[in-house]
Amino acid sequence: MPTARRTAIAIVLLAAAATALAFATGAAVVDGPADRFAEERLAVQPADGPNGNYAYLNDDEIVVDVSASNPNLGPDFEGVNPDALASADGVFEITYTADEYARVWIDHAEENVTFVADGRSIEGRSNNVTLGPNETVAVGLRVDTHGAAAGTTLDGDDFDIRAEVAEPESVGETATDNDDGSGGASTTVRELATDRREFEGRDLPAGEGTTFDAGRMRLSAYATLDRVRVESADGSDVAFETVGSPEPFASAGPLTDSRGARPEAYFELNHSFTTEEVSGLRFGFSVDRAYLNETGADPADVSLYRRSEAEPDGWERLPTERVDPAVRDIRGLPEDRVHLTATTDDFSVFAVATERPVFRPTSASLDRDAVDPGDSVAVRATVANEGGADGERPVTLTADGDPVATERVALAPDETTVVAFETSFEAAGAYDLAVDGTPAGTLVVGDPSGDGTGEGSASVGDDGASDPPSDGSEDGGGPTEEPSGIDLSNVAGLVILLVVTLAGVALVRRMPRS
Repeated sequence: MPTARRTAIAIVLLAAAATALAFATGAAVVDGPADRFAEERLAVQPADGPNGNYAYLNDDEIVVDVSASNPNLGPDFEGVNPDALASADGVFEITYTADEYARVWIDHAEENVTFVADGRSIEGRSNNVTLGPNETVAVGLRVDTHGAAAGTTLDGDDFDIRAEVAEPESVGETATDNDDGSGGASTTVRELATDRREFEGRDLPAGEGTTFDAGRMRLSAYATLDRVRVESADGSDVAFETVGSPEPFASAGPLTDSRGARPEAYFELNHSFTTEEVSGLRFGFSVDRAYLNETGADPADVSLYRRSEAEPDGWERLPTERVDPAVRDIRGLPEDRVHLTATTDDFSVFAVATERPVFRPTSASLDRDAVDPGDSVAVRATVANEGGADGERPVTLTADGDPVATERVALAPDETTVVAFETSFEAAGAYDLAVDGTPAGTLVVGDPSGDGTGEGSASVGDDGASDPPSDGSEDGGGPTEEPSGIDLSNVAGLVILLVVTLAGVALVRRMPRS
């Protein structure tokens, strides 16, 4: 039978809006005063961190008090924001001090307050956390104050910390019989820790699959390993272990994927069987639905990857299927999680990841490289989605690094499209145009015709050909003598030379300068 500790909780709402509960975490502290129960195998203490101030010991019993009556907060503390969602991680800690292990959960009736560990509810036996020897879980709060009146006490009721202490060998062992009553496979699962499981299977049917219940083994705050189905090739007994982690394992390193997949959690498979004994594994895992919504990830974009030296990126994306909601309901799986399965016939380190769109312009160009001030220029770019998920993203045209125009583009994986921009510049000069960092070319804004009428256009005066005459006259309009060495027969050639020179000057003024 579970043992329990009933304790008090009080949360007062602000009379006016102010700051919400802060986020913080604390390290385990076993020494010193603690609320000890379950034959002193469990110790409950305020967390060692800022949020630990929301809890205190009263006659060696833990109290959660988010109000001015809390001696750690003082009379100036005003409470929690009304009409908001407030969170505080690491308010108090539960440490298991015996040699076996314990399942721990909290019973609590108030809907507006939820006790959480690693971002998920630990209310009710089905949401328990398993603690090994000297293992600690930090418990926090989520408070929904929508619809609650400011200045009132949200929750003055008690809550129960419950624990179920047992020997590892007595937990997770199941047996199934064949239809003819002759017996069948026996499977044993030992919960060594919340993120570690040990599996044993005996008398597995050859050529068939046998499912092990991993009991929502924790991979991260949002992902769990729920089931492992072993496809036995020859009916041999099997033994293996899984270890979960939100961080990459040193033996494999982090997931690196050129298509932009974001790792959410990892797990390692330690085994002694060969592919001749086990032909394949099917993993059943799940991810918190609210977390996917918060990060903008579609449930269809969750995948399982396997570490593989044979792959260019070092990781192989395994075919991953989402469990149909009708099947989920038949199996009684939690609705607040997205459930998935993936199959592999090679065994190593695995990563749960969410696919993301990766937009990249593959080329960009201008329809002309010189215009008059105010005239428009068209810029075209080919944009590809090189990621593994559908997406919609802004694509931006820049001039000398400054944004001048933006278009939104929606693409499926491996899809491309052409994006067209039209822009103009009033000031003369040279502009380096690019689309999302991909150069399109340099646009010269001046007088492309070279007729001397546009701003920044070239003229004879630009190279000193129309300087005032040396005799001091103002307009230079009087008759002058032909310079010596040039006769009338060469006048036509001189005119042609001047025309070529002027054209060259205009061209130089239109060309970009480094």
